[in-house]
Amino acid sequence: MKTIVEFDFEKATQAINFLAQKEGGAISKLKVVKLIWLVDRHHLRKYGRPVTNDTYYAMKFGPVGSSVKDLAECSDFLGAEERSYIDLFLSCDKDANLISSKEKVDGDILSESDVESLNAVYAAFGKNSPGALVELSHEYPEWKKFETQLKSNGISRMVMSYNDFFLNPEKSADFFKEEPDRLSASRQIFADNFQIANFWI
Repeated sequence: MKTIVEFDFEKATQAINFLAQKEGGAISKLKVVKLIWLVDRHHLRKYGRPVTNDTYYAMKFGPVGSSVKDLAECSDFLGAEERSYIDLFLSCDKDANLISSKEKVDGDILSESDVESLNAVYAAFGKNSPGALVELSHEYPEWKKFETQLKSNGISRMVMSYNDFFLNPEKSADFFKEEPDRLSASRQIFADNFQIANFWI
């Protein structure tokens, strides 16, 4: 199980823009990719859906949203529609691995709960360096299940499942902790939405 519906490049662009502005106007590519993983994890567990609907891979430096990475890099893989949209709001400095905000966040794109998760994650993790976020990401079960393959088998990436985002890390105190009933309800919402999406494919 990878995504519910198609990647939402408008929401992802505005999420990057939001976080870049939180950083004072520019943010490192690695940091924003890690923060958006945390935002998707937080929103999924609380509301039953991720913000971006990205496809996640476990890689050496932790979970990576494939399409968010392309946006943050202003990659040549972007389609014309994505390129036109991101160019309105963001600019990339590929030499410095930075992405900068050009315009204010479009408030019509992000929902109230999206903004809630963005604010909560930035408040909790925004002061962390990119390297610290990489180390943090290695504590979470959605990445740890692939740790052996990534470290010993020469594999560069493994596709992740949103189902694993509902699992708790081994440490007891955790930012993502939810009451069991709420977590169960969010997981059911996610499963129902995925089933409906598959029906229409």
